[in-house]
Amino acid sequence: MLKCTGHYGTPDRVAADVYIIPFPGDKALFQKTLNQICPGLKALITGLRENGDFSGKADETVALATADGRFILTGLGEADGMGVERVRRAFAQAVKLSNGYVTQAIALYCPLEEIVKKILPVSFEDTVVAMLEGASLALYKYNAFVKVKPDDKKGKAKEFKILTTDEGYQSRLKTAIHEATIIVEAVELARDLSNAPANVMDIDALTKEAVAIGKKFLIKTVVLNKKEIQANKMGGLLAVNQGSSREPRFIVMEYNEKKRRLPPFVLVGKGVTFDSGGLCIKPAASMDEMKMDMSGAAAVLGTMYAVAKLKLPIRVVALIPVTDNMTGGAAYCPGDIITISDGTTVEVKNTDAEGRLILADALVYAQRFKPAAIIDVATLTGAVVVALASHATGMMGNDDDLMADIKEAGNKTFERVWELPMFEEYKKMLKSDVADMSNLGGKWGGAITAAAFLQHFVGDYPWVHLDIAGTAMLESASDYQPKGGTGVGVRLLTAFLRQQEA
Repeated sequence: MLKCTGHYGTPDRVAADVYIIPFPGDKALFQKTLNQICPGLKALITGLRENGDFSGKADETVALATADGRFILTGLGEADGMGVERVRRAFAQAVKLSNGYVTQAIALYCPLEEIVKKILPVSFEDTVVAMLEGASLALYKYNAFVKVKPDDKKGKAKEFKILTTDEGYQSRLKTAIHEATIIVEAVELARDLSNAPANVMDIDALTKEAVAIGKKFLIKTVVLNKKEIQANKMGGLLAVNQGSSREPRFIVMEYNEKKRRLPPFVLVGKGVTFDSGGLCIKPAASMDEMKMDMSGAAAVLGTMYAVAKLKLPIRVVALIPVTDNMTGGAAYCPGDIITISDGTTVEVKNTDAEGRLILADALVYAQRFKPAAIIDVATLTGAVVVALASHATGMMGNDDDLMADIKEAGNKTFERVWELPMFEEYKKMLKSDVADMSNLGGKWGGAITAAAFLQHFVGDYPWVHLDIAGTAMLESASDYQPKGGTGVGVRLLTAFLRQQEA
C-alpha cells in the first residue's frame, strides 16, 4: 500500500497533487466543512451546490481543477444514514477518480469532529481507519503477471497524506494510521494469496507463506507432513488428497504460545488450493475461480499477520489443512467410507463436498487446545451464495454470545454476517445407512447441512462456522472490493479479536 503520513492544516498549508474532501449532505455541516477546510473555494463550491452539481449526497463525487490545485469532493450523505461504511465508500470512490491524474501525493481530509462524534458516531481513530481502508483497498490490483508500461504514470501516487483541521488529534492520527496500515496490509496479503493461480499458490507455496509469517512475527509454526497426518489419523484430509500429485500439509500456528494461562481463540481455514470437484467434477465454466477455494486459509493467515503486528494481548491458534482436490487415478470415490480423526465414519456421497472433510479433522485437532472459541472460515457451499448472494457471509454456530460478538464485528467492518438456523432436523438430513453420517445432506439447505456436519466435530466448545463462498470472490468490482479475491474475513476476524482484548 501507499506510504501514509499524518498532517494538520488546510490545503494552502499542505502540499499535495490532489485533495480529497468529504462533504455531508446536511446543509449546515456542508457549510462548516467548506468554511473550515477550503474557504478559498467557497464561492465555487457554493455555486455547485446551488446548481445541484454537488450537494454531499452519498455516491456523489466531483473533480475540480483550480488555481489552488486539484480537488475531489466526495459525498457522505445525509446524517440519518451516515456511518463508517459511507466513509470507506466515499474515499474509495474519490481515490478511484484521482487515478486519472498524474499524482505523487494525495491528501485525504478527515470529516469534521462534529460529524465524527455526533453523527457517525465512532471514535476519531475508527474514522481514520475507515478512510484509509476505503482509499487503499480501492487501489488494489493483482498484477503479479502483468507487464506494466514504464511510461504509465497515471494512478501512481506514492503517498497518502491524512489530514485533520481539528486541533489536538495529531498523536491519535499517528496511532490510527499505524493500525489502518496493518489492516490494509493484512487484507492485501489475503487477496494476493487468493488471487494467485493454482500453479503458483500450490500446497507447498501456501505452506511456505504460513511459515514465513510465523518466522517474521515469532509465531510458533509447525507443519505436519503426510506421515504425521497419517499418525494423527486425519482420514478426511488424506481422502481428499488421494487424487493429488502433491502431499497434504497441516499447518499449526500459535500466537502468544507461551501465555498458557489464556485459553486461545482457534481459527480454522479451509486450504484447498484448487478444487476440481474430484471425481464429481465441476462444470468447466468458472472452474478457474476454484484457485480461490483456499480463501478461508488466506483469511486466517491475513488475520494472524494483523494480530501479530498489532501485538494483541490474546492467544490465537491457526489451523490450516492444505490440499488440492483432483481427479487422479487414486482419487477417493463416491460411496467410499472414510474415518475422521475422532473415529467418526463418513459415507462420501459427493467428492465435491470435500471442504467439510478436511475441516472435520482440523476441528477435532482444535479441541486439544481447550479453546475459548473455535471459528472456521471456508468457501464451503454454493448454497450460501443462493441464499445470501455476495452481500453477507453465512454464519452458523452453537453459541449465541459468540455469534453476537462476530455480528458486531461484521457490522463495524461491513463484512456482514447473517445467521442461518441450526435445527436438529438439519442434522438428521446427514443420516447414512452404511456409516455414522454422510458428507452430503440432500438437495436442500446445503449451507446449513454442511455446518451441521462440522458441528459434529467441535465437541462442547463455543464454535462458529463462517461460509464465505459468496463474499470471498466477486465477479465484478465494487467501491473498495476488487474483482476476484476480496480478502474477506481479515477485517471481520481482526475486529472480533480486538473486542476480546479486555
